[in-house]
Amino acid sequence: MHKWKGFRFAALMLALVIALAACGGSTDEGSDKEKEKDNGESTAYTVDHAMGTTEIPETPEKVVILTNEGTEALLSMGVTPVGAVQSWLGDPWYDHIKEDMKDVKVVGTETDINLEAIAALKPDLIIGNKLRQEKFYDQLNEIAPTVFSETLKGDWKENFKLYAKALNKEEEGNKVMADFDQRVEDIKGELGDKVNQEVSVVRFLPGKVRMYMKDSFSGVILEQIGFKRPESQDQAKFADEVTKERIPDMNGDILFYFTFETGEGDATQTEKEWTNDSLWKNLEVVKEGNAHRVSDAIWNTAGGVRAANLTLDDIEKYFGIK
Repeated sequence: MHKWKGFRFAALMLALVIALAACGGSTDEGSDKEKEKDNGESTAYTVDHAMGTTEIPETPEKVVILTNEGTEALLSMGVTPVGAVQSWLGDPWYDHIKEDMKDVKVVGTETDINLEAIAALKPDLIIGNKLRQEKFYDQLNEIAPTVFSETLKGDWKENFKLYAKALNKEEEGNKVMADFDQRVEDIKGELGDKVNQEVSVVRFLPGKVRMYMKDSFSGVILEQIGFKRPESQDQAKFADEVTKERIPDMNGDILFYFTFETGEGDATQTEKEWTNDSLWKNLEVVKEGNAHRVSDAIWNTAGGVRAANLTLDDIEKYFGIK
């Protein structure tokens, strides 16, 4: 009888130890989850954007990006998208990003996205743009939480901040922008009085020509550096489409021009026709050898932070400060 009581007591103690161990394990697991929340790894967050407010359950790992400038924003913060819209120039990516985009799936273009391709990637987050894809927003939002920037043109820095917040990488994004802004300040210092020169910006397209103003991608960069603009381009708007009679308005202390050539040859033909015109040849900036052909992708079409830094490279080169 005493032996049975001793056995029952031992069994009871063993069960108690097991129960306590289980409780301890459960407590540790709960503690780990609390730590994750404290680190912001699995805490939901909300983002206000052009289409409203979106809740994102946790930091996304699979992101689809639907703008060219957004692709560059992601890459600059160490995020390789699972899917992206094709670059406007390149097959399928711009030369300056193609090495980082080898395994990325094409999901259409900015103006013609492929919803089936996007859904097949099962993204955690979709980032797009109201100007480009407003009509698809509800369908995209059914696939994954979707955040839209408002517009494009000169707003690349504002859009960048939104993308950083959507990715839950505001700290990384702030550093990217701080590095860019510091580089601009360094260039300002090296330019000295050269910053007072008037910079003219011209683009050739198939059958048409534009002068670019201050609310364009390159215009925002030139403005931040502090350059002057010719009177014809010193306006807070995107661009003016012009006829040859406006060529004299393209004059400046330095002129940068670029051509949106997709392979058909039409834009190149426009460039040749205009740059061989007597009005162009008689521009003082041309006669003095200060008209420079630069990359359309970098100065205009890509529209992101990588292209912005490459634009600064060109400015350093053509102003002789590096």
